[in-house]
Amino acid sequence: MSGGAGGEVYDITETGAGGTPGERPGVPAGTPVVAELELKPALEAVLMVVDEPATEEHLARVLQRPRRAVALALRELSDDYTRQGRGFDLRLVAGGWRFYSRAAYADAVESFVLDGQQARLTQAALETLAVVAYRQPVSRSRVSAVRGVNCDGVMRTLLQRGLVEEAGTEPETGAILYRTTNYFLERMGLRGLDELPELAPFLPEADAVEGDSPEGIPSFDVDDSGDSQTDH
Repeated sequence: MSGGAGGEVYDITETGAGGTPGERPGVPAGTPVVAELELKPALEAVLMVVDEPATEEHLARVLQRPRRAVALALRELSDDYTRQGRGFDLRLVAGGWRFYSRAAYADAVESFVLDGQQARLTQAALETLAVVAYRQPVSRSRVSAVRGVNCDGVMRTLLQRGLVEEAGTEPETGAILYRTTNYFLERMGLRGLDELPELAPFLPEADAVEGDSPEGIPSFDVDDSGDSQTDH
């Protein structure tokens, strides 16, 4: 609505093909005009609020654009940020796109995040996570056998942090199996497990060192600050 001369009011609401104010041909009433937004700023706005990497298909659907256009815009944005030397980066990780801090500014981010807190995983947790990553799906007893220490407490920590998850049971023993999650890929900056460094040959075969380490051994009440020796 707009005021005219002499206090008159004129209706300047956009009229659709059918003559009803506010309607757009072929679009249900009340539908946001998302498709009319500039694509790159719209992508930036959405990616600022995602909790996990967003796929091109999902972004194309919510922004009402062809996937090819979305994919091209995402790559152009990523190239623009790199060329401009921005402190953040737009990367394709774990099958989707998300903003990340640029590696060159890791010290600044670490200083802010830690700020007197210990946010890193301990050495014990990192070693356990590595065994799961390279031997998955794997049971707790096999992880403990590879490391030579009981890993129950560390496994609980990794589960709580969303880095590993249950992946069924072992047919022979009924032991719960574990694997890494998409969150693990996201935190490691990997697109998939095939991008893991070639470290597997340096890990002993679990079957060769498992010995008398059944899944049902008593669990020690330990946390990720260390491990207890496995009671063989």
